[in-house]
Amino acid sequence: MAQETRNHTLTVSGWAAHDSSGEIKPYTFKRRENGVNDVTIKVLYCGICHTDLHYAKNDWGITMYPVVPGHEITGVVIKAGCNAGKFKIGDRVGVGCLAASCLECEFCTNSQENYCDQIQFTYNGIFWDGSITYGGYSNVIVADYRYVVRIPENLPMDSVAPLLCAGITVFSPLKDNGMLGSPGNKMKKMGVVGLGGLGHVAVKFGKAFGHHVTVISTSPSKETEAKGRLGADDFIVSTNSQQMQAGKRSLDFILDTVSAKHSLGPILELLKVDGTLVTVGAPDQPLELPSFPLIFGKRSVKGSMTGGIRETQEMMDLCGEHNITCDIEVIMPDAINEAMDRLARNDVRYRFVIDVAGRISNL
Repeated sequence: MAQETRNHTLTVSGWAAHDSSGEIKPYTFKRRENGVNDVTIKVLYCGICHTDLHYAKNDWGITMYPVVPGHEITGVVIKAGCNAGKFKIGDRVGVGCLAASCLECEFCTNSQENYCDQIQFTYNGIFWDGSITYGGYSNVIVADYRYVVRIPENLPMDSVAPLLCAGITVFSPLKDNGMLGSPGNKMKKMGVVGLGGLGHVAVKFGKAFGHHVTVISTSPSKETEAKGRLGADDFIVSTNSQQMQAGKRSLDFILDTVSAKHSLGPILELLKVDGTLVTVGAPDQPLELPSFPLIFGKRSVKGSMTGGIRETQEMMDLCGEHNITCDIEVIMPDAINEAMDRLARNDVRYRFVIDVAGRISNL
């Protein structure tokens, strides 16, 4: 179902899934030539998101094969269009989930492009010229400059890559709920449900912004990691009724990063009266949301999806200021399928990142 247009004459090498087996294979394809609003980027690293696995296997029934995944992309500008004036050759840049939007709606004009109802994603989307978008599992990507961010000079390009999805996904709700720790904002008690690719970054943000952070997990074995390595203040095992009872009404804000089906009821009981829970995970089955913990605690439940470009740049700049990166395992392209299998078993701490520019794949 590959679709190209007349100006797609730039031949690039990448890796794609061609059917619902999800197997990733080498794939040579065409990208558009650099336009006046574009930057052409030599891809150095690309994170592997759980979304990549879903699209590769067509779990959501919307995959357009062949699909080239990848929306946690870092690299260097090798060409810049005449209207892409804020970027120049040699700049360290990143591309996240967004490839295009209408640019005119209330959300686009308010730097919330991620909520535009015409949003198109970095892969498996339809670009303005009618072509299917291909992601960062490739040696080169061409992106409209309005969807590109700068990477701070002090941050390594490999461990920064997952910030472009996992990072902004947890940063955006923290900002929306007054959790950035700006002057005049007092320290709050923050809970993070799940200690995976999103959760570990949320803990880092929470501590950097001066909050008391409690990790809530089904895995007692993660306590040492949460408190010893990531700096969490407390740890609650969600299957331990005594610990959950002791934590009732103790938290101001909870960020739920779990992507498996679970009940929000017990977690809501950990919130103070008037507290807020934001869910950013995407379970494939509906969440259980009992009404009593909401009603008797005057609590709120919200959702959040990635972030706009201005917000992503703000996050990147704050990560540079606080030296925040992701904990990663770097792999070569010939290990993508193995990494996908391990990701499906949650066997990674905490994000796989492909060293795209490291060597030619033996796949």
